[in-house]
Amino acid sequence: MRLAGSLHTQSEVTDMHQPTPVPPTIVLVHGAFTDASSWAGVISLLRAAGSRVCAPANPLRGLTQDAAYIRSVVRDVGVPVVLVGHGYGGAVITHAATDGDNVVALCYVAAFGLDAGECLLDITNRFAAMPVADAIFTAALPTLFPGGSDAELYIREERFPQVYAADLPSRVKNVMSVAQRPIARSALTGRSGAPAWVTKPSWYAVATADQVLNPTAQRFMAQRMAATERVLHGSHAVVLSQPGAVAAMIREAAGQDAGRGDGNGLRHTL
Repeated sequence: MRLAGSLHTQSEVTDMHQPTPVPPTIVLVHGAFTDASSWAGVISLLRAAGSRVCAPANPLRGLTQDAAYIRSVVRDVGVPVVLVGHGYGGAVITHAATDGDNVVALCYVAAFGLDAGECLLDITNRFAAMPVADAIFTAALPTLFPGGSDAELYIREERFPQVYAADLPSRVKNVMSVAQRPIARSALTGRSGAPAWVTKPSWYAVATADQVLNPTAQRFMAQRMAATERVLHGSHAVVLSQPGAVAAMIREAAGQDAGRGDGNGLRHTL
């Protein structure tokens, strides 16, 4: 005699032996003029929701070198990854994720999503100039290392608060203005390889009050990659001013929210 409670269908038995899917690790790549601390609010929210997060230091030395470094980070993570880039970090993840088999989705936050053969200047020169254009200055470096950068770019300290982070508290943007991480001038002309967004689902948060990367350029890149769009009314520092909206988009890309998008070009607004 069999007890009724011990009966299982074949599908139920099979399901019991299926491995539990590993949730994606979120890898956050910062952009120029800042560091990984720019993700602080986003990291706190993602970790509170149970996500594993990695926020490496983007070297900001050049597209090829930076992408190679981030590619090695992603490879070492081993498990599925959602790769997120802010500003220049978007160009880095685009180049780095092409052969990243464990990258399951890409997220761009006011970021460069370059096409094959493009550089940052190709995008910025295609659209109306932004206030950052006349706020940047070049600092020459002594040649300490063979093949090292010969010049770096900064935003003028007195212009940084308004140009980069107008929607942050004064005490925060003033600190950021003196704690800038410069980007090598050669990073502006580094050419991207085949873009990962051609084969991987992508999300894009457009910052409508951005004075660094033209919002029209952001929309152009988002639509070109058929990304699921989010519209955030914030500055280039939107990762700090609106961490909740940014974290929500990332969790959606990771498949951890009920409102998950499908990456096929649906447009939404937060």
